[in-house]
Order: sequence, then C-alpha cells, then structure tokens
Amino acid sequence: MGAVRTFGVALDQAIPVHGEECALVAELRAGSEEAFNYLIGIYQHPVFNLISHMVDNSADAADVLQEVFVKVFRGIGQFHGESSLKTWIYKIAVHEASNQRRGWLRRRRREPVSLDEEMSPAVSCTQTQPEAETPYQVFEQAERQDVVRRALASLAEPYRAVVILREIEGLPYDEISQVLGLAEGTVKSRLVRGRELLRRKLDGWSAR
Repeated sequence: MGAVRTFGVALDQAIPVHGEECALVAELRAGSEEAFNYLIGIYQHPVFNLISHMVDNSADAADVLQEVFVKVFRGIGQFHGESSLKTWIYKIAVHEASNQRRGWLRRRRREPVSLDEEMSPAVSCTQTQPEAETPYQVFEQAERQDVVRRALASLAEPYRAVVILREIEGLPYDEISQVLGLAEGTVKSRLVRGRELLRRKLDGWSAR
C-alpha cells in the first residue's frame, strides 16, 4: 500500500491529480482495503451531499451512498480512465440516486399520504452554514434550505440532476456531460430550463 501512502494528500484536501489517481486505481484493482478506505475518506462527503439533494430523505441517502461504494469497489476493474475517477463515481451516484427515487415514487403512489409526514421538515444534508446570531435566524435559514431542497426534489428528472450538479456541486459543463452521458449543448439547454422551473417553484412557494 506504499503507493497510496506516497500520495501526500490529506483526506480533507483536494482530489488526487491524474498520476496519483492512477496509482490509487491500481491499488483498488489489487483489492487493497486501505486504498478503498482512502477513497471513501475523500469522496463520501461530496457524494453524500450530491445524493441527499436527489433523494427524499437522509436515511435513503445513506442507503444509496453505501450502494454506490459497493458498486465502485466491485466495478473498479471496468474503470479505464476515460474520465476522472470523481466523474465515474458521480455517474454511479446519480444513477443509483435516480433508481432509488423512481422506486420511492412508485411506492408513494400506492401509499396513503400522511399529513404529519408531509409537514415535517427533512434533515438537511448540506454543508454546515456559518452560525447565525439568533435562534430565529437559525430557524429561518433551515426553512429556506428545506424549501430549496423540496423545490429541487420536485423538478422533473431531466432537469433535476443537471441543476444539482451545476448549482450545488459546481461541476463544469464538460464534467456534467460526462456524468450524465449528454452532449454539452443538451446540458446547457436543460440547465436553462431547470433554472426557470426552479425559480417558478420558489416564487410560488414564497407567495404562499
């Protein structure tokens, strides 16, 4: 596992550059548990943040996260460097989150709606925000985050992933294109439409 130890990249620092990434991939293909733990240490928080914006609650997000890394571990032999390791992992994460959400929507249509469930705020999985000065400000900030989360979750599938990857994750267009398997022109057009739909939803909810 010496190759991974020589990376010199702390787990809270930048994602490994290409040469170091190749060494990590080689160790993963060799079945190194230490390399896999290193990979999880780097990617688990950003991947969880991505998933949590795509599925309905934090428990589902945790289940999807686990499934993502199982698929990464089992499928690393099929990763040949056509994209960055991060892009490949994000592609798996988006696919698994979309599958989970489709399953949740099918179950939801067959179940009676609970008013308490509909009105209860979801747990926020976003990065910690600066401490507010008063309890009211904390509550107000949490309310805004929940409104945005619900608005994103209500976007149609073709637009939700594009908006999340661009606006929440900050990915460039070419990387979004690789994650979603779309042409850059399609990514841009869906982003324009998705932003407009999201704005309308937020305007509508703020007017209530």
